[in-house]
Amino acid sequence: KMFNKIFPSLELDITDLLEDTPRECRICGGLALYECRECYEDGDITAGKIKQFCEKCNTQVHLHPRRKAHRHGKLSVPKELQEGVWRQGSFPRQRMELFAVLCIETSHYVAFVKYGHQDSAWLFFDSMADRDGGQNGFNIPQVSPCPEVGAYLKMTPEELHALDPKSIQGQARRLLCDAYMCMYQSPTMSLYK
Repeated sequence: KMFNKIFPSLELDITDLLEDTPRECRICGGLALYECRECYEDGDITAGKIKQFCEKCNTQVHLHPRRKAHRHGKLSVPKELQEGVWRQGSFPRQRMELFAVLCIETSHYVAFVKYGHQDSAWLFFDSMADRDGGQNGFNIPQVSPCPEVGAYLKMTPEELHALDPKSIQGQARRLLCDAYMCMYQSPTMSLYK
């Protein structure tokens, strides 16, 4: 086990990872037309962010002697967007919400699944909650509500880090200590509401 606690993000902003989507210039906030992977390591320009620039800022950034040799690529932006439709600060962000967490403790898999819009709308699915028939028998799965999970997921990383794992209530301890895979969905693209 690498970590004592795992704190899943409730939301992921994937805007800058999508193709054919308007993105914001890291310098001026205009429509980004270029992306430079070599600039990514440069801490002088918005550290830890994907480096994407409008025409003017791309030229300016790559005038610097350290960046002159960079090979920046043109972003795929729909033509109607390049013609000045977008103004500063008006770029729609594409976000995904946490809807399930798969947890593993040795060979015992369990899942936490969000079933509604309320913070407390979480279910706990245990595929091996009970057993019938001994060694040659079969597992009996169980689904139960676990509203306490929502309160823990709303905590800041600092608050969560300060918690003793033994004090975490109900099934939430499994989620925060044994999380293996987090699953996200786009609320705007969801087929089921």
